Amino acid sequence: MKTKYLIGISFIISNLSFSPVAAQVGEPYIHDPSTIAECEGKYYTFGTGGGGLISEDGWSWHSGADRPGGGAAPDVMKIGDRYLCIYGATGGGLGGGHSGRILTMWNKTLDPKSPDFKWTTAVEVCSSDGMEDQDAIDPGLLLDPTTGRLWASYGTYFGTIRLIEIDPTTGFRVSGNKEKDIAIDCEATDLIYRNGWYYLLGTHGTCCDGVNSTYNIVVGRSKSVEGPYMDNVGRDMYHGGGRMVIAAGDRKTGAGHFGRTIIDEGVEIMSFHWEADFDQGGRSVLAIRPLLWKNDWPVAGDRFKDGTYEIESERRGYSLELAVDFVRMQQERQGWMRNNSNPQPPKPIANQTLEQVASTWPAGDIPVRAGDFMFRPHQLWSVKAVPEAGGYLGGPYYKIEIEGTERALTATESLELTTTAFTGAPEQLWRVEQLTDGTFRLLPKQIPGKEGLNTTYVLYSAGDSTPTLAPYDFSSDNSKWNFRRQ
Repeated sequence: MKTKYLIGISFIISNLSFSPVAAQVGEPYIHDPSTIAECEGKYYTFGTGGGGLISEDGWSWHSGADRPGGGAAPDVMKIGDRYLCIYGATGGGLGGGHSGRILTMWNKTLDPKSPDFKWTTAVEVCSSDGMEDQDAIDPGLLLDPTTGRLWASYGTYFGTIRLIEIDPTTGFRVSGNKEKDIAIDCEATDLIYRNGWYYLLGTHGTCCDGVNSTYNIVVGRSKSVEGPYMDNVGRDMYHGGGRMVIAAGDRKTGAGHFGRTIIDEGVEIMSFHWEADFDQGGRSVLAIRPLLWKNDWPVAGDRFKDGTYEIESERRGYSLELAVDFVRMQQERQGWMRNNSNPQPPKPIANQTLEQVASTWPAGDIPVRAGDFMFRPHQLWSVKAVPEAGGYLGGPYYKIEIEGTERALTATESLELTTTAFTGAPEQLWRVEQLTDGTFRLLPKQIPGKEGLNTTYVLYSAGDSTPTLAPYDFSSDNSKWNFRRQ
């Protein structure tokens, strides 16, 4: 059953397992979600059984997407000015058998309230008769950016995964095209292309058994869309190979139906479903995680978690801090040549506290800078989700405050950074996105004096010690930051 692909400052995260983690909000209940598709400023995904979800911001989801035909595991892709939907009408054991049909249909829009909303009559592109070692269900689409050719993979554990070619202008099967077997031991496959490699992502394990489902997503890659697809140790997916992309975690199990969304250069997310979210009564829910690339292999990033962090620039390694005077700590010291002259065991030195230094800080707004990290209160940032502030595709907005205060990181009209008392103003809300190289970028929701949501300006190292706001540039370490848990 299935999902897919869309387009649209560095933090290394460690020791996050005990912090709250945000999940998609609203009513994100879906099974076998399709590619997240954007249409007229909204996001859509379709699931098994017909219908699907809509989101205004990519974070809060509700029902309302409309897809006729029922069946299972659709995929959706925008081609030109139209949307192509492919889905399995039967098969997968639905109705008691593996006799399946895969159909395609078009629409000018995904908005069911639009006067242009009308799906074309579905046409069959392939089928299985229930007797052969194949099951025509769970299709996924790839529009090859190098050739313009359109491919679909399909199939389940009941036999092989197959590849066919579809005409990207009509949605019909290419005349004379012969299907090709490319994998086994998986289902809900998806094809993507990146940096000269074709990737086949398949869902391995058992589905449809709630908290007992073992679904997980694996991958192989090839220099040809027709394979062979090999994993990281040279195993062919046609003989059961596959490198893990994501398995169970965060009290959720059964990751399946991969989809890739490119938001910006170096900013990608993967969408899928969890077969069971323990905190949602074991229901199947939509999931969105950062998509990272390590040595040209796709890897699921971690959902960012609330906590106290050092925010470290990738440019040099200096840390974001308040522009206040450095307060020295008292220490009982010995000469370095007399290290062993004191028979008493060394006593740990406590960290400097906020109470010890806050009175030395100026009143009112304090700008920020970057400097050597010294475990000091003016360098410790509390990062917490603000649920009522909404979100973006892949996460909620966050407030970033000096730990123990309400002094919040704030964007200004002059594109400089300061800290002010937190009010929930949009210039105090931050989009925290993990990049494909594992670092992060931070964008204020809005910049005073500029209209609309900010999708351009990020926290930026204009110099080793000078943070500011500037246009995002993935090729520059100035745009990237790391979070280090404190």
